[in-house]
Amino acid sequence: MNRKNLFSIVLVVVSFASSFAQSNLLNAKTPDEIGKKTAAQLNSDNDKPLPYGYVHDRDIMFGKAVWELIDLDERINFPLYYPIDTANIGKERRNLYDVLTKGMKEGKITEVYTDGYFNTKKTLSDIEKSLSRIDTTDPGREQFNAGLPISPEYIVKIDITGQDVDAYKIKGYWYFDKRQGELKYRLLGICPVTPDVYTVGKDEVDYIELFWVYFPAVRDVLHANNAFNDRNSAMPISFDVLLNSRRFNAVIYQEENVYGDRLIQDYMKDNAQMQLLESDRIKEKIRNFEQDMWNY
Repeated sequence: MNRKNLFSIVLVVVSFASSFAQSNLLNAKTPDEIGKKTAAQLNSDNDKPLPYGYVHDRDIMFGKAVWELIDLDERINFPLYYPIDTANIGKERRNLYDVLTKGMKEGKITEVYTDGYFNTKKTLSDIEKSLSRIDTTDPGREQFNAGLPISPEYIVKIDITGQDVDAYKIKGYWYFDKRQGELKYRLLGICPVTPDVYTVGKDEVDYIELFWVYFPAVRDVLHANNAFNDRNSAMPISFDVLLNSRRFNAVIYQEENVYGDRLIQDYMKDNAQMQLLESDRIKEKIRNFEQDMWNY
């Protein structure tokens, strides 16, 4: 391959990559023109997430459901948490919490549940009750006890937003496909973990599972929204690809077991180091099954 052909290939790749950046950024003459896409760009964006292949139950030789915790304080997990200020940074930049809640408000996400077993559905009104709390300060309580109207400055409203999300819980299924001879992973659900709005501001803050969404049903919404790529802002990655390719770090906190899927912390109490070692042991147990399938 000569140098001219190599340059042409590189140019095509760069041109294709630039189509994923903020649209019309370098050609806009005014800020209003930034983000406006041509008809060709809109047509190329009208795609779908890569569909999962069909897996017959007889082809699953081994399976194990696990629940994991994604800590948003870890740097590798920042694309799920940032940007916090989604109102001013631009409509093309969203965090995962904002994408999920916006999808529910627009009616695009309907498979919302109370837990990771996906038995009981949760409505948007139920979720909104967990997102805000109206309280009064001590001077406001004194006015109320005295039979006086409470002054507006003594009324405090507390809202849970994307910046309050502490972690994400995910449920997935590891299985060995005997037809293809490899261990695979399928993400089944995701849940934002936030402070309990009724404990915010108190000495001890409780954290709750806000809602669970069934992941295969929300892939279209996640595919249409991009996470920030710190290495190359011209090539953002969709949340669907980010989560399916496991571009995050997570710790197993629960596995499918005979004890009613008990949590690791229930039998490794008050010892964080032993809980992490138990999480690693579960991971190794799953990996070792694939290794044991091969005989030389």
